[in-house]
Amino acid sequence: MTDFAARAEAATVAMRDVFEATPCQRNDYLSDRFKADVWLKREDLTPVRSYKLRGAFNAMRKLGGGRVACASAGNHAQGVAWMCRHLGVDGVIFMPVTTPGQKIDKTRLFGGDRVEVRLTGDFFDATLTAAKAFCVESGAHFLSPFDDDDVIEGQASVAVELRQQMPEDPDLIIVPVGGGGLSAGMLAYFRSTGRVPDMRYVEPVGGASLTAALAAGKPVTLDKLDTFVDGAAVAQIGIRTFDILRQVPPQHVLRLPENRLCISIQELLNTEGVVLEPAGVMSVDALRDLGPEIEGRRVVCVTTGGNFDFERLPDVKERAMRYAGLKKYYVLRMPQRPGALRDFLDILGPDDDIARFEYLKKSARNFGSVLIGIETSHKGSFARLEAEMMARGFTWRDLTDEPLLAELVI
Repeated sequence: MTDFAARAEAATVAMRDVFEATPCQRNDYLSDRFKADVWLKREDLTPVRSYKLRGAFNAMRKLGGGRVACASAGNHAQGVAWMCRHLGVDGVIFMPVTTPGQKIDKTRLFGGDRVEVRLTGDFFDATLTAAKAFCVESGAHFLSPFDDDDVIEGQASVAVELRQQMPEDPDLIIVPVGGGGLSAGMLAYFRSTGRVPDMRYVEPVGGASLTAALAAGKPVTLDKLDTFVDGAAVAQIGIRTFDILRQVPPQHVLRLPENRLCISIQELLNTEGVVLEPAGVMSVDALRDLGPEIEGRRVVCVTTGGNFDFERLPDVKERAMRYAGLKKYYVLRMPQRPGALRDFLDILGPDDDIARFEYLKKSARNFGSVLIGIETSHKGSFARLEAEMMARGFTWRDLTDEPLLAELVI
């Protein structure tokens, strides 16, 4: 065992004075579905419903006093706030002005009178700049969400607990990647003990910073970032974290479509009563891609967070249906004559439902455009519907998979 493993284990012991270990639970539903022995390491059950307080705890306990500051609109902010109150440390947490009120309120609740929340900037980059400038001016310690040696060491406690809780070493561990703090910490711990399990690293398609770094041989900034998976949508993986992860085989990094994650969120909520945020469900969603590779094997999925805002549920349902092929949006060119709408409605089958109907401006004297959203129970219904529209002389444009048009019109 190397020094890193010893430090990670010491940090894990110290954490027990502040919060309990999260459970590692066998999940019968997932095990049956994927013909494997599937376990969930429930980081969504920490006091702040994410693993982020582990790194915050380890970094803050080593400071020996003094004020801390961070920039975050989510789990890192709440983890730092919770630790500030429980360790008696003063903290200033910078959050974008656009942060939902629920997250701001939770951060203030966790921090109590030990934390000041400052709303700065419309976008995170401005918030981060303000937090770092404050640290330079005030002498406060800037607490990175992932690219910090003590934070990485603290996140390694997930691996320490996992080894203590499992009846036998798992055959495969699936861990999400954002900035890389958790994945780097776990991998560094396993390496330090000389027992490295098979691992898969999962990241969202719209925030594949590890994939980009492995291809370039160094951390690079993504040109575009999809922020739907807000807990893992990081434009550039950390420098320190990538130093640990740079030997990861590229084929062991899975990129998951954001909309498919919504299907997994719904399934776990409806079948198991488990509430996971988009980043928290990634390891479970990855089971779909691993397929026969995991059959008969003991697999651990690290569910990293459960801070799901239920105001997002309609959007999650919408995304899930679109990914599953059960909902489409069309702009339909409809003749301006009596009976034209009836002709279209006659095309719909018994399982088809109109979820959106809106006349747009006339495109010509004798034709008008209609935005129509249709939900169905069977994926194949749309092939039949489109064939019927063509046969009856209707023209249309499918907006479902055109992000820019969908954002503007839908």
